[in-house]
Order: sequence, then C-alpha cells, then structure tokens
Amino acid sequence: MIKKNIQTFFNLLSKKNPKPKSDLKYTNNFTLLIAVVLSAQSTDIGVNKATKKLFLIANTPEKILKLGLKKLKFLIKTIGLYNNKAKNIMSLSKILVEEFNGNVPNNREDLVSLPGVGRKTANVVLNIAFNKSTIAVDTHIFRVSNRTKIAVGKKPIDVELNLEKIVPEKYKKIAHHLLILHGRYVCKARNPECLDCVVKQLCMFKSKNI
Repeated sequence: MIKKNIQTFFNLLSKKNPKPKSDLKYTNNFTLLIAVVLSAQSTDIGVNKATKKLFLIANTPEKILKLGLKKLKFLIKTIGLYNNKAKNIMSLSKILVEEFNGNVPNNREDLVSLPGVGRKTANVVLNIAFNKSTIAVDTHIFRVSNRTKIAVGKKPIDVELNLEKIVPEKYKKIAHHLLILHGRYVCKARNPECLDCVVKQLCMFKSKNI
C-alpha cells in the first residue's frame, strides 16, 4: 500500500474509533499482565468472566502467591490451558516479588524473561501500561495487515517490524488497538464485513464480500 493510502487508512480507522482500547478488563499493571497471559488462545470475553472474581481477591503478585496454585486454578478453570497458565502466573508472581519489588517491568527484555510472557504479551503490556509505541501482532492484526496489504509478512515478527516502519507517527501508540478491533469486529477470518468496512476502498484484499 502506498504511503498516501496508509495515512488515509489510519485516518479512517481512527475517525470510526477515536479512542480505541483493549477489551480486556484490568485494574492495574499487574492485572493487565495477568489478563494478557490468560488471553493466549482464549477470548477476551472468557478471560474477563474469570478475572472478574480473581482480581477481586488477588490483584497483586503478593496476593496471587498467598492465594495459592490450587485456588488460582479453580478460579481460571474455564479458560483454555488453565493448568499451564496458572503455573506460569504463580512463577511470574514470585519473580516479580523477589526481583522487581512487586512491580511489572517497563521494558521488553525483562517482561519476556517472565514465565508465560512472550513478545506479543510484552508488547501489549508496554503499549497499554506504559504508553509505548509497540504493536502486538496477534491473529487479527496478522490477518488485517496481510489482507489489506498494509504490512505483508509470513510471520508475526515480519508484520510487526513492517508496521513499525509504515504506521504514521500520529497513530503509533493506538495502531495496535485500531487494527485488532478492526480485525475482531469487521475484517473477520470468516465472512469479513467488507460492506461496512471504512477502509474498503483502500483495501487490496481480492476476495472482498461486496
């Protein structure tokens, strides 16, 4: 996609959704981190249902450790892969307490050193909690980027690096939300709602539903 169209692309997405934000519910940086860890291969709706009770009881790493693995598993058992996720949450909580004074680190290197935290999770936390211009390429952003041809890549990291190059400075801190919400509610994997798409004239997807 040419530079002029890329600018218009984000202008239109932003006009439709001027204040985009994550669908995940959280109360502080720690609960954001936990919510994102739990969201891997799970829906935000499902995560929010489980964390609604969890975060009332434990919203700090210290409280998670006090809660214990057995009760944590019980509270998140409706979420996919909850056994491994619970173990990772307990481990990362212990590390946060022992090495980071209970605080969520504000850099990618430290974040990805935590159990259950990969580059995508780290980028989400950095963007939302610390207002950094990071883009976490999930299935939605990967699909939208490749379909529209705004940033093509065979792997998520390729798409991420390409987006970092082409996203206008004005939209770098909200590009993640604009793209993921567009992919989740409009540019769906099956039956994309192209007729209602605000960027359909710019999109280079050959199989548009129009």
